[in-house]
Amino acid sequence: MIKNIAFGAFLLVSGFISAQMTAMSGAEAKAFVAKVSSETKEIKTLQSDFTQTKKMDFLDKSIVTYGKMSLKTPNTLSWRYTKPYQYSIVFKDNKIFINDQGKKSSVDAKSKTFEKINKLIVGSSNGKMFSDPEFSVSYFKNGNFNVAKFTPKSAQLLKYIKQIELHFPKNQSTVSQVNMTEASGDTTNIVFKNTKINAAIAASEFSL
Repeated sequence: MIKNIAFGAFLLVSGFISAQMTAMSGAEAKAFVAKVSSETKEIKTLQSDFTQTKKMDFLDKSIVTYGKMSLKTPNTLSWRYTKPYQYSIVFKDNKIFINDQGKKSSVDAKSKTFEKINKLIVGSSNGKMFSDPEFSVSYFKNGNFNVAKFTPKSAQLLKYIKQIELHFPKNQSTVSQVNMTEASGDTTNIVFKNTKINAAIAASEFSL
């Protein structure tokens, strides 16, 4: 569960790649990265409702869950699944705090894979994700979206994930959708809506 939330999270916000998707030129990619990096520097908090759809080979039906994501810079992140079950995970102070329907636990995230994941999720709110040394990045576009594809470089991350796609609506610098393909071939799609930027977030959102 942690793995699915964290990777899919990379966390923050777009559309499926279509047959019309084309690679950006070097100049286009440079301009896109510069625009996102510049505009997201102003983000202090970010909140969004999300719908997560997970497809697994051994299941006939996709698993659909709903919840709310909250982020506070520089490095505090909360994912709260509210339907069809209650599950919360908070990244804070180099730790991962978990509340699984009332059962609470914590994991030391320092120097572990989750630390890298958390950095990339938070990086999606400030543009630093594009320079993360753990990933190689390629850039694509269609009529509606700009798409950044992240491919892990390390053998450690490749054990879990094959590729992550972050979709940015044209003329928008925050992610609206995340598509993830795991090493197993299973896929996770997270669509964000009702996104609020720099709105006040109660401290309780980051405590379990």
